[in-house]
Order: sequence, then structure tokens, then C-alpha cells
Amino acid sequence: MRFNILSSVILCLSCVACTHSQTEPTRLCSQYDNILDIRHNPNVRQKVVGCYTDAGSWMGFTLPADTCWYNGFCGPFSINHRYFMADCAVQAACGNHSFSDFVKDSADYRPGETYISSIAGDSHVEQQMWFIDANTALLHISGNGNLSIGSGKWADGVTLERHNQFVTANHPSGESLVIGFPNDMQITVNEHGYLAQSSSHEAYLTLSFVCNKKEMAGIVQSASNILKEPTGFMRAHHERWDGYLRRILRDDVSTEFNRVAVKSVVTLISNWRTNRGSLLHDGIVPSHAVGYFVGFWAWDCWKFSVALAHFEPELAKNNIRAMFDFQQPNGMIIDCIYVDPSENNYRDSKPPLAAWAVNEIYEQCHDEAFLQEMFPQLVAYYRWWYNERDHDGNHLCEFGSVDGTTEAAAWESGMDNAVRFDDAQMVQNGENAWSFNQESVDLNAYLAYENTLLRKFAKIIGKEFDDPNYGELTAQYFFDDERGFFFDRRLGSQEFVHEEGCEAYIPFWTQIATHHQMKQALPILTDTAKFSTYIPFPTLAADNPKYQSDGYWRGPIWLDQTYDAIKGLRNYGYADLADKYTEQVFTRIKGLVGSTPINETYDSSNGVGLTAPHFSWSSAHLLLLYMDYGK
Repeated sequence: MRFNILSSVILCLSCVACTHSQTEPTRLCSQYDNILDIRHNPNVRQKVVGCYTDAGSWMGFTLPADTCWYNGFCGPFSINHRYFMADCAVQAACGNHSFSDFVKDSADYRPGETYISSIAGDSHVEQQMWFIDANTALLHISGNGNLSIGSGKWADGVTLERHNQFVTANHPSGESLVIGFPNDMQITVNEHGYLAQSSSHEAYLTLSFVCNKKEMAGIVQSASNILKEPTGFMRAHHERWDGYLRRILRDDVSTEFNRVAVKSVVTLISNWRTNRGSLLHDGIVPSHAVGYFVGFWAWDCWKFSVALAHFEPELAKNNIRAMFDFQQPNGMIIDCIYVDPSENNYRDSKPPLAAWAVNEIYEQCHDEAFLQEMFPQLVAYYRWWYNERDHDGNHLCEFGSVDGTTEAAAWESGMDNAVRFDDAQMVQNGENAWSFNQESVDLNAYLAYENTLLRKFAKIIGKEFDDPNYGELTAQYFFDDERGFFFDRRLGSQEFVHEEGCEAYIPFWTQIATHHQMKQALPILTDTAKFSTYIPFPTLAADNPKYQSDGYWRGPIWLDQTYDAIKGLRNYGYADLADKYTEQVFTRIKGLVGSTPINETYDSSNGVGLTAPHFSWSSAHLLLLYMDYGK
């Protein structure tokens, strides 16, 4: 089956999606109603489960829940500080009705936009929202009578002030919301809120999120420009989103598979955060719905960037730059970074996949300048592993830590509680350099692939790189011929760590394994009692006594690892088998083709979502599976 990008004739589908008007053509995004369920009313006892956010903004909005209707979008929600500034900063009514008179008619979250329609007797109001940039969302309100616009309840400590046609709500955190109104609206403000009224039946408003007062003047000026010509900014927004989908969607697969791809794009873009504080470049957080995931993680960034390269390559580049902004003098890339640098984790790194991400961007853009920029930093990071994580100097590395703890060393592997590390201990390599007493097959397979790509980059940009490639050594050393599978090995004794786990997928993904090794491993990979589970390729063989289908790295599905296994099968000529397993992923994961958020992990026995909804790397690898399917 050939991979065909949707024809460029879809370029004509570039007008407003959500107005429900008979006079406007249908946009590509409008084909994906209720792409994600983001119904949520602000409640201090309940965590936000996901919101509409876009363009790198640090604010988000939810759709009001059916059980307690607000006649407006709920929020804004502060993604960094995890609070709702208001239960509903903008509510709308028309005619002689109050906000509370209106009840739900319909509500929708489509790619790049939200929509609600409400009724009160013969009156009706429609509201649409689009993010114009990282600071400002554009809100369109229309009704069949004179409009009244006001706010719901504000969070404790919020104070309101008015300057001309702008109302500013200041939160004690230092963040502010600035609401811009059209010139024909009469606005009053008191300690409880504001009320804006107009004889018009239609209005455009701006909602701007200001992270610190230094940004205020510039953001207000930008909002003023948006209000002068809102439809032009709206069209540019629609063109951006239809462009994303045009670059991704295929016309040779099912509508269900296309919906999974679109949901993956929406999830990645909803986790885009612009530069702020010590985050010097834009990037992607693992999940905006989980408080501890609103920083940037190293190997997460590499994975996100591979998917982003196909539809938002500039963001993919900045995502990589954000992590390299904190590259240490010895070449190390630290684990994770936050707006507040005191929260950064310098105790460990993450598996080396940065050159893979840079290569995917190059293959999509052919940007040699980006290769020139990244090459010396990539080489320094590559060599750091051999300088700091090769305890016995045999050119085979170990995961480790800066502080000598097994906790940070497990984090460095990315597989925090993996069974293979249950009995591992630490050995010191030098000052601030420690390793597990265990050489890991996945780490060395990654490094062999990085070496191959660095050689490729050097040739393209005319640089020197002749570091030896230890891929053949890795494939030979970590393969147990008696068991027909890849395993870690102990330092010194060289004993195999006989735990059949997802680390064994990586030599096939990086293509350093021999075809004979794939033939030997295939019975294990396809055994329904081991890795061919209901959702295929769990993190641990299902017949291991320590296997738990919902046990984090001890049995559930992480979609990056499932992708690695499926891609490995495809690499070695088993395309039909790879397609079969891809179909199982797409059809068996609960809610994947519906409006359920994409999760961090899944129960391998039944496809139920487990940890962290709205998860970026699951979305990235669903996109990669989608793009490979049928090849």
C-alpha cells in the first residue's frame, strides 16, 4: 500500500470551520468533531483533565460540563501554576436574558478551535475561540439580540481594572488576563467583575495571558492590532491548522486511522509551550494536564521532534535547542528543565536519541544550517557517554548518574522501575560520574545509531567525525544465542541479566542486529504468552513472574517501545506482521478512535489507559506508526 499525502487541492478548504454557516466552505479541520473530551468545570477538589490551548500558550480553556453549564468557556487555566483564574472569564447573553438563563445547545472541540452554542427561549448565542499566538486567543460571539458580556467568579485575590477598552485581571501569582473589547461596547468594572454591553449582535474579543508585567504593553498592542482586523488573523490561524493536517493525513487509510493521527497532532500542539523563564526556546511538555509534566525532558523532546518534523519543523528545531541550551561543559544533556531553573534535574541524562531527531528534521527540511548548528553539540553529547559512562573502557556503556544513586541511574535509562535493574548496583567512574554495574543493550544500540547519523551529518556539512562505530560489537555482545534474545550484561562477570524486556527491541529498531538474530528472536516477539499481548509489545514479557499489565515499566504498554518493536519488524522484512500489530494498537486501545485523551501508558491486557492523559510521546509514536502503516 502506497503512502499518499492528501492532494494539494485541499488548499482551497481554508475558511471558518465552526460558524455553522451555509455560505462558508468546509475546512479540513471541521471533519473532526469532538476530537478530545475537555469538558471540565473549575473545582479546587478536582484536577484539570486537559484543556484547549495552542500556539505555545501558558493558558488554556475547557468546555463547560453538561451538569453545570457556564455560558462561556471555562478559564483561563494557568498551565504553569495550575489554577483557574476564573470559573468563566467571559460569559455571553443576548436580548433580555441573563447568563444563567442559557442552556447548552451544543459544544465542540475541533483541531485548533472550540465552539459552544446555547439557547434561552427564542434567543441563542454562539461562541468560538482560536489562539492567534502564544499570548492571545480570539473570541467570536454572536447572537440574535443585543449582546451582554460579563464574567463569572474570579479566583481569590484577583483584582480587576479597566483601561479604555481593556479589562485586566491581576492574579497574586503575577500572571494577568487582559480582555480586549470592541470600541462600541460600554464597559463597567467593580470588585466582583465587569459587564460589557452593545447594541450589536456580534463581537470579537481578545483574551491575552500575561506572565509578567514587563510584557504587558507589547501584548496589549498586539491585541489591539488583532481587534482591528480579526478575520485576517482568524484566517491565518485556520491556514496553519489545515496545513498541519494536510502534511500528515493520508487518503489510503481508514477514517478511524486518520482520526487517530489528527488526535495525535492536536495533543502535541496542545502541549506546546513558548519560551518562558529559564526555558529559552519553545518546546513540548509531556502533558499539560499533569502538573509535574510542564517542563521539558530530554528523550521526550527527541521523540516529539521526530513527529513534529513532519508538520511543524521549526518547533521541532526549537524543541531540540531548548534542551541543548543546558548542555553541560562536559557534553552532558541534563534530564529535564523547567521555567524555574531550581526545579531542573542535573542528576542524570536520558537515552541518546538527539541525532535521530535532528536527522528526521533534516530529511524533511534539508536544512544544512541546522546541521551545522547542532553538529558540535551532538558530538559532545555522544562522546560524553564514553567519557562518563563506560566503567571498564570496553566501548560498551552503562546507564548511570551524577550523584551515585540507583534512583537517578534508573531515570537515566528512562525506564524508572524496570525489572532488569532490580539487582543493579552502582560503581564509580570518576568525580560526579557513576554507572550501574550493568551494560545495557538499548543504550549501546542507540549510541551505534547516533554514530551512524553523526557520520552522515559530517559528510553533508564537510566536518570530520571518525569515532568508531560499535554497532557490530553491541549486536554480538548482548545477544544470547542459547535463548535467542538480547539482554543486558553484568560488568566484570559478563553474565546476562535474563529478563526479557523491551530493551531488546532496540537493536532491531536501530538495525544493528543481524537477520539471523531477528529469526531467532521472532518466536519470542510473536509469542502471545510473552510480547504478542492484547496490545502488543509490553515493557516486560507477560510470562515473567514480575509482570504487571498495569505496572509502569513492568508490563504495561509504552507506545514508544511498541513502535520500536513494530518498526524493527518492518526493518527486517516483516511488513505484514508490522501492519497487523499496528492495527491491534489502533483498534484495541480504549477510546483511541473516539474522544478519549491519549495516555502515557496502557494496560497491555485490555487497552485501558493508565497514567497521564494528553501524553505527547504516545501521540508522537502513534503518528510514526500511522505514517509507516502499509509500507
